[in-house]
Amino acid sequence: MSTSSATADRQALLEEIQSWEDHEVAAFLARQKEKKATFHTFGGLPLKRTYTAADLRPDLQDALGLPGRYPFTRGPYPTMYRSRNWTMRQIAGFGTGEDTNQRFKYLIAQGQTGLSTDFDMPTLMGYDSDHPMSEGEVGREGVAIDTMADMEALLADIDLEKISVSLTINPTAWILLAMYIALARKRGCDLNKLSGTVQADILKEYMAQKEFIFPIAPSVRLVRDCITYCATHMKRYNPINVSGYHISEAGSSPLHEVAFTMCNLITYVEEVRKTGMDVDAFAPRLAFFFVAQADLFEEVAKFRAARRVYARIMRERFGARNPESMRLRFHCQTAAATLTKPQHKINIVRTALQALSAVLGGAQSLHTNGMDEAFSIPTEEAMKIALRTQQILAEEAHVTEVVDPLGGSFYVEHLTDEYERRIFEIIDEVDRLGGTVKLIEEGWFQRHIADFAYEQALNKQSGDKPVIGVNCYREPDEVFDLHTHPYDPSSAQRQIDRLQRVRRERDEAHVQALLDRLVEQAQDESQNLMPVTIELVEAGASMGDIVERLKVVWGTYREVPVF
Repeated sequence: MSTSSATADRQALLEEIQSWEDHEVAAFLARQKEKKATFHTFGGLPLKRTYTAADLRPDLQDALGLPGRYPFTRGPYPTMYRSRNWTMRQIAGFGTGEDTNQRFKYLIAQGQTGLSTDFDMPTLMGYDSDHPMSEGEVGREGVAIDTMADMEALLADIDLEKISVSLTINPTAWILLAMYIALARKRGCDLNKLSGTVQADILKEYMAQKEFIFPIAPSVRLVRDCITYCATHMKRYNPINVSGYHISEAGSSPLHEVAFTMCNLITYVEEVRKTGMDVDAFAPRLAFFFVAQADLFEEVAKFRAARRVYARIMRERFGARNPESMRLRFHCQTAAATLTKPQHKINIVRTALQALSAVLGGAQSLHTNGMDEAFSIPTEEAMKIALRTQQILAEEAHVTEVVDPLGGSFYVEHLTDEYERRIFEIIDEVDRLGGTVKLIEEGWFQRHIADFAYEQALNKQSGDKPVIGVNCYREPDEVFDLHTHPYDPSSAQRQIDRLQRVRRERDEAHVQALLDRLVEQAQDESQNLMPVTIELVEAGASMGDIVERLKVVWGTYREVPVF
């Protein structure tokens, strides 16, 4: 079609739309007004009444490409779920390694295809289970891991070369990764056959989740060390999940979830490239973690735009040549912040719709929340229903038959373009203002997150944002009669007993010599700390041993509060 013909067709369409507005729409509105004066996505993007071909960009096919081809808008792989379903990766973690191992085996028996691990607060923050700061928290909100012996218990009887293992850990990520590697070596596994990920994304902790230990610079160095080590020794393993999920759960808009995640990605890539490693040597194993929120179409567009933005960043900003380096792959979790205690069983419906958006948006891995997670760690029944939700989508709903089934939708394509444009505007602003680390230290990201969270809180309070069972369709006399996951008070002592046994049986002089070497290498920015950390955990060093020695070298981070 010639340019002049396309222009004429578009003009004719615009005239038809205007006629429709002036006649049919105006006549209908005279009889029945719309529910609101203006309409917006959950993230605040303004919405028209309807979308048509006039809302599509002229170069649509170039912007879309085909599935598995640059810019990967339509999916990272050419056949997507027609060849293989996404990994069903329900997260688990509580008590000791043995306790969580039993939950892993239960979920595998129910059809789960990948493992995902939550750790307790002491493990996240680098405290041993017998440290005074750990009292009352050991094994309560995740599994407690102090030494490699705990990792052995956690992954007992699980074939590491056949099942993908995800470790949801950040400030102490490199230590947990070292334990996983040490266990695999002890079992005689080929490291290049291991699959899974360690989350490791520390920058979003300073922005949103607030679980950090060291100052920003050495923390980013540890992420660099994970990435460069895995690029050399673990060809199938993802050394980082750059995570928008926690940015969203802290209250951000969907736009900021993706844009801030990309700012963090840029910082990590720049840090790794300082070592001299070519971008195509490590970028193919970078992975992402996003949330699936409640606005179904906005979420689908968000995921599609994220792939396109990432592809452009890697090719245009960093000069990647390998298509694998431009192919964004992501794990997704349904939105825990949307779960409610009132009428908790309807959380199943919320989760199913959020999971659908992840699948329609092309996720590679998915966790669906349990209906009772607003109360506690989910029960086995809740986890089974959450897993069955994924299995129904995969096996019964026929949404896996066609790649990118919403591709070409006037509405979804418009939202995808709008997300791409706005994401790059934010990245450009961050670059102009001095970069991600500088703006974290100034509280720039934190303010944006807090502002949107406050706005949403006001909308819920006023009823402008309906939450079924909370501010509308309430049941004032509801009785919360449900069985929740129990906390076993004996788990803390069982954990401490094993930690103290490891300390008694290890070669203390050898451990101290390795800790001295750790300190020496930590003072040399060019050194990769993964090899010495692997030696330390093999020798029986605890997480607390390693973290406390590095605090002496690097100190700790204290955030300047944002108001």
